[in-house]
Amino acid sequence: MASVYNSKDYYPRPDFVHGNHRWTPLNEGWSILFDDEDVGLAEAWQVNGIPDKVAVKPSADKGSSEADAQRLAAFPELKEKGFKDPKAQNTENAKKPINVPFVFQTPASGVYDNGAHEVLWYERKVVDPREKGEIEAGDRVLARFGAVDYDVTIWASGYPVGQHRGGHVPFDVDITDALSKAWKTSGKGGLDLVLRIRDSPHDLTQPRGKQYWAPQPESIFYTPSSGIWQPVFLEVVPPARIGDSSSGTVLRSNKISEGLLETRVSVLGRRAGHGYSVEIEGSLHGLNIAKKRENLPGDKDYVFVNLDLSLSDEQKSKAPQSLTQEAPLDNSDCWRGNVALWSPDHPTLYDLAIRLYDSDGKLIDEVKTYTGFRHLDWTRGDRTFRLNGKPIFQAMVLDQGYWPETGMTPPSPDSLKTDIELTKKMGFNGCRKHQKVEDPYFLYWADKLGFLVWGEIANAYEFNEDYAERFSQEWLEAVKRDINHPAIVTWTPVNGIWAYPNLKDNVDQRNHIRSLYYITKTLDPTRPINDNCGWEHVHTDLSTFHDYSDHPELSKTCATLEGILGKKLADRDFFVGPVTLEDGRTDEGTKHREGAPVICSEYGGVNIAPAKQSEKGDRDWGYTTASDPKDLLKRFEALIQAVVGAGHICGVVYTQLSDVEQEVNGLYSFDRREKISAVEVKKLVDAAKQTYYDSLPKE
Repeated sequence: MASVYNSKDYYPRPDFVHGNHRWTPLNEGWSILFDDEDVGLAEAWQVNGIPDKVAVKPSADKGSSEADAQRLAAFPELKEKGFKDPKAQNTENAKKPINVPFVFQTPASGVYDNGAHEVLWYERKVVDPREKGEIEAGDRVLARFGAVDYDVTIWASGYPVGQHRGGHVPFDVDITDALSKAWKTSGKGGLDLVLRIRDSPHDLTQPRGKQYWAPQPESIFYTPSSGIWQPVFLEVVPPARIGDSSSGTVLRSNKISEGLLETRVSVLGRRAGHGYSVEIEGSLHGLNIAKKRENLPGDKDYVFVNLDLSLSDEQKSKAPQSLTQEAPLDNSDCWRGNVALWSPDHPTLYDLAIRLYDSDGKLIDEVKTYTGFRHLDWTRGDRTFRLNGKPIFQAMVLDQGYWPETGMTPPSPDSLKTDIELTKKMGFNGCRKHQKVEDPYFLYWADKLGFLVWGEIANAYEFNEDYAERFSQEWLEAVKRDINHPAIVTWTPVNGIWAYPNLKDNVDQRNHIRSLYYITKTLDPTRPINDNCGWEHVHTDLSTFHDYSDHPELSKTCATLEGILGKKLADRDFFVGPVTLEDGRTDEGTKHREGAPVICSEYGGVNIAPAKQSEKGDRDWGYTTASDPKDLLKRFEALIQAVVGAGHICGVVYTQLSDVEQEVNGLYSFDRREKISAVEVKKLVDAAKQTYYDSLPKE
């Protein structure tokens, strides 16, 4: 299958481009074998290569397990479904080609198998991409993976090169030594790259998000996604180089009055006793503003560089036309003094060059990236969420990030740009990217196009020590990956008590959510944290709630703050209350902070009844049902006004952007066709924004 992921036009990290690194896509030429009996390690496939086929012992479907089903207390409507164990009924599995980065459960992969295969082996040949001079210079070769679900071990011609656990975050492995060994033993720089991946269909402590635990998805859950699902590529890098945000580089640009860019630049591969320096240069639409250089401390692998990027009066007077058109000089929404601001309406970005020099002043690495100056404030005590000092109404959608033929992997990087454009076309200014850490191109386009994003991650469904360790690790990796994007305006680690079903009286579960809050705040004090989106908040900056009631009941709830903060779905509390421990101590719980922003972070979910019964799928599902597109538009207006009409709420998240499989409550169809007029929806969203702004006291 021809794929844009095999093109060098799409560097997988467009927000952090090493100009002097050569790279090549590694998405073609893979094979996959299902190891349903888990014999691969015992038979040393990692050394001997993956066989063409492997025997499978047939077993009867074990059917539902009520004991397992009881664990899913958060979803009683699915409890009777239990968990299916669809172990392969064939007598053998054959090795097959697979189109990476599409998972085997999708048509685009070329495999399209919806069975439960817990252990997968991938294999492909790799040739040393370095030129002779690069080998002599000691340049390294990294195999870089955007995301692999879930637990992977990697060998290069039998040589172990790395492991990673966590299905939504990037990692890389250094295969240089294995290539050197291949050169010495065979005279050729080629090797076999072998991956063993374990992705349990049934382990509820494994973060899985919206991926269902059975082969037939239903309700709000979708087709599972196992193995490689974001791009793979080789990159030739110098021994000492600039690390990206996952390695600790932070670009902080929230001081909009001063125009001060505060950075922490990480350096990988530094040699002890050798000197290095880091330089940062900032420009705006081609206008060079400032640069600064600092020496790397002898005892650190990072250096702090602070750069003043406010324009001088002379520079501002020479602003190029492209800048003044994007950010008119007399528009206070675009400028704070001589600092250009980032916002949804005016997403102005500063270009940055980060350079690494050795002790002789020789340039050894350079990165092209960017930043956007914007400041968030959720602590005024007047229930506003502010961007650059002004209240902003967050009109958002719930964006699941699934596509018909490709599952969780976008058909192309441009598909992510299209989704943002379709969302903005309807008047929304952002999204909750739901239960997923999206491909980096999504946040790249969110930064470029001006699109607010709540950063989220896949949750699990059962709490224990294994889950706490797994989730904490992956959440921190996700935050670090995306910390430098101006589009990210809120962190949301947990959704609707998923994995935390007993917050009412379980202090261990409460303490883990508190730990997520505090470690996130330590990494990033500049953004609010929505600790447990929906209800049973433990420690939060925002008071968020989910309510899928139809508009009469929703209007009644949102008419008063007391109604909003009252009981939620299944008699759950908005905030956890006091609980007495066995030793007599009390966990005090928490409550709404007076004046904190209140946001309806899920509502809507209306599907359209099919014109003919034959058009309805057996599993088609929505929270409520409209009779036709005209009725859906009418309901949309009633719902959004029900939420904002009384003036207590400063943001909404409508469910959802598009249909996904059987959950057919999107504003667009699964293949992104309008179900109702985008122009008409925009009028209603704009009216809701105005309703909110009209309710604010004059400043």
